[in-house]
Amino acid sequence: MSRKLRWGLIGLGGLIGTAAIVLFGLYLAVRHEPKFYRDAMQADPADLEKGSQQMLQRCSLLFSDVQKDGRWEAVFTAEQINGWLAADFVRNHPGTLPPTMRDPRVEITPKDFTVACRYEKDAFSYVLSLTVQPYVPQSSPSGQNVLALRIVYVRAGLLPLPLNNFLKAIRNSVQRSGCRLQWRITGGDPVALITFPSPDKNAQNQLSIETIQLDEGNLYVAGNTQRNPP
Repeated sequence: MSRKLRWGLIGLGGLIGTAAIVLFGLYLAVRHEPKFYRDAMQADPADLEKGSQQMLQRCSLLFSDVQKDGRWEAVFTAEQINGWLAADFVRNHPGTLPPTMRDPRVEITPKDFTVACRYEKDAFSYVLSLTVQPYVPQSSPSGQNVLALRIVYVRAGLLPLPLNNFLKAIRNSVQRSGCRLQWRITGGDPVALITFPSPDKNAQNQLSIETIQLDEGNLYVAGNTQRNPP
């Protein structure tokens, strides 16, 4: 065997080995499951049911409060949201998610809000996660309900995914809801500005969302309701 052929075979072997290592690394990255998702999926069913009931009660109280004149506020915990997703959402809202997605769970940190779910299609199975930073823009016009969602990243396991398909899904979902959507770029990240429809001038109450804050495991929302004169 000539020296040139031997070095060629060594180079080819090194290239194949490098490719195998890269592919194995990608496989491990895609198969990675966020710790919060593993923990949420291992939660006790009784605790999940309790969290679901608390979530429904908080929503009922919030709905009652926003009908009254004055300021309102509410705090939702990740445990309550995950309990609702595991119990009431499964029982009473079947078919909401595409057939390829199941078991959604959330994580709330002081910095961002992450929702993850199991994605399964053909031979592929991994945890798909979307991380956003929700806030109420300070520059939004008075009387308008504007929610900003800064899209931080979308991942399959640890592997970042292109945002195009997810931005289209957000656009379609917002359009179906009757809200108005605008886009801006902040720090290189796309930001969805979602404007909720203005209440009818003949409506009894005018509702405005003023604050959305994230804490460790908590989502805080507050606003104000003004009663229109009869």
